Amino acid sequence: MMTLSRSSGSRSSRWSIARAAYIAAFFAFLYVPMLVLCVLSFNDSAVVGFPLRSFTTNWYRDALASGVLIDALWNSARLGVASAFIGTALALMAVLGLRGSPGIKAAVLPLIVLPIIMPAIVTGVIMLIFFGLTGIKFGLFPTTFIVHVTWVLPFAFLSLYPRLEGFDRSIEEAAMDLGARPLTVFGRIVFPLIRPAVISTLLFAFTLSFDEFVRTFFVIGSQRTVPVHLWILVTEEVAPFLPAVGVIIMVLTLTIAALGFASSSIGSARASRLWSAKEFAS
Repeated sequence: MMTLSRSSGSRSSRWSIARAAYIAAFFAFLYVPMLVLCVLSFNDSAVVGFPLRSFTTNWYRDALASGVLIDALWNSARLGVASAFIGTALALMAVLGLRGSPGIKAAVLPLIVLPIIMPAIVTGVIMLIFFGLTGIKFGLFPTTFIVHVTWVLPFAFLSLYPRLEGFDRSIEEAAMDLGARPLTVFGRIVFPLIRPAVISTLLFAFTLSFDEFVRTFFVIGSQRTVPVHLWILVTEEVAPFLPAVGVIIMVLTLTIAALGFASSSIGSARASRLWSAKEFAS
């Protein structure tokens, strides 16, 4: 019995060590490249790479000095905001329209998620041909904006769909029984309850638009977004301040993602409190 117990304990110990090693390797694979990028952004060397020479912040100054990165950031920001708002609004209307219509939902849902399944390069070529045939001028607006809306809309739909699909319709019915119009019910009851989900969806859609490159590259024309600017730096200049540019973009993206996670957590906590209050009242 003691031998069996020691053998079982030994296997459990080996399994714990293997699991810890796997978790460490997993997180190292994800985050070590980010740490290396941060270290190289402060390396005072004209060659991007090791060995480390001395500490400097000049690469951040050089990255922002020409104004090209600032213009690219501004283009990506306004394109991301516009795409996020329009894509989220269209997704919200689609989710509201499909509630209670299982037949239509089964037919429409595959069409909504199709842009996610279709390869990015195929979408880019299709959009390039379409805008070329219609004579629409390539640029940030309207071509890139249209492409980004079609890209973020299905993700926004999939983010909002579970929240509204599980929404208690009896709350809306009670408000309408008291004489409230549908728009009043949505504005005063439904939207306040789903606001955190909408905010987190907006931030998620903004991040998707901000980071989109392949589809953008086909329809952007002579203008630049941040991913396009990075591509030009890598392929044409191999600029020594490239790691600094990467760190700037990474910080912005992580900040937006953190805001989205925080908003989602607040929404989940609020829904949980509402459900608990309802259970208590019943």
